[in-house]
Amino acid sequence: MTGTASGRTDGRTARGERTRRAIVDALLELIAEGDLKASPERIVERAGVSLRTLWTNFKDLEGLYAAVNDRLIEIIDEHHRPVSPDLPLESRVRLFCDQRGRILEMATPAARAAALRLPYSAQLRRNRAVHNARTQAEIEAVFAPELGDESLLRALVVNTTWSAWSVLRDDLGLDVEEATAVMTWTVGALLGCKGTLLSSGEV
Repeated sequence: MTGTASGRTDGRTARGERTRRAIVDALLELIAEGDLKASPERIVERAGVSLRTLWTNFKDLEGLYAAVNDRLIEIIDEHHRPVSPDLPLESRVRLFCDQRGRILEMATPAARAAALRLPYSAQLRRNRAVHNARTQAEIEAVFAPELGDESLLRALVVNTTWSAWSVLRDDLGLDVEEATAVMTWTVGALLGCKGTLLSSGEV
């Protein structure tokens, strides 16, 4: 392949990536604005592309859902800061839960939209499984010294994923600070924290 031909190929690849990103970001923007069932027509209008371009880049909605999840993970990772397992337990619990609260709130629009279609979409179920697995892996890294029981690990996962956050925020009507305080109390109690962590903060 000549240099010119290679340059044309690289240019087409870059344009294709920009187009895909525009479509994915358009859907995330619409969801964030409250359009949890954004139609393909609305997505392409926001992205500034045609329906044909949408289906050229994504063979179906499942493919789009997979790309949106990849983008959401990118955004989350940009805001994530590892919590050292060498810190005292109470510090780890606070730092972990403060960060979980921020990340879960960031993911809430997309999670709410996914929940509406979850029974009908294998890809959305895979997306949720990916996020739950990432949460479990972080718990195993941050609280490795305390984890000796599979039931404890599962209880920590259950209480720090979006489903539990939705109960706190949507069903109980707590604000972000209050919901984070409840999660902190629960995680601390499960890990055996005593004293200031469980008595400070209103839950």
